[in-house]
Amino acid sequence: MPNLRILLVDDHEVVRLGLKALLSRHPSFEVVGEAANADEALRKTLALKPDVVVMDIRLPGESGIQATRAIVQERPQTKVIILTSYAEDELLLEAIEAGASGYVLKQIGSNDLVRALEAVARGESLLDPALTGRVFQRLRQAARQERGSAFRDLTDQEMKILRLVAEGLTNKEIGSRLYLSEKTVRNYVSMILGKLGLASRAQAAAYAVQHGIYQLEEPRP
Repeated sequence: MPNLRILLVDDHEVVRLGLKALLSRHPSFEVVGEAANADEALRKTLALKPDVVVMDIRLPGESGIQATRAIVQERPQTKVIILTSYAEDELLLEAIEAGASGYVLKQIGSNDLVRALEAVARGESLLDPALTGRVFQRLRQAARQERGSAFRDLTDQEMKILRLVAEGLTNKEIGSRLYLSEKTVRNYVSMILGKLGLASRAQAAAYAVQHGIYQLEEPRP
């Protein structure tokens, strides 16, 4: 099996030297180069063609996230793993969006770092266990916000009626459930369709289910 070719990117020489010494002890790892900023990282990636770039997030000039985005665009065969001291949710999500295959904290143990590099080289995605729960929490929160925004123009009463439309109830049945006349329900349904830009009850029901109306805790955001 060929050696895993690694490029180290960090603006602190001491950090690079420490990482190089650590990784060089692994018989199947080869540190092929070092870079101290984003421009140098991209140039050396294109010239040396490493399998994995170990990228710090805070660099002088362009950030490690910008460097990651450039590397992924110019040489997608090379995987980027962010190795940073910063456990900030926004940075983590930006790194994932930029195309990073991994995001681990510098507090990681040496054996865990070796396993992380091997995993990323195999094409797997990896997050530091300390961050995984927070990422999923953020994603769930974003999903709830997206669901809420889908119905932001509807009143509480319109939300109740849309829920019942999605359940397949007729106007008469909805009226009985909410103590409204059938005509009033019909008017509500027309207003709902207009606000959502839909043409039929069937479309309204599909829209409601697609955008998770049953997963909203409140009748409206």
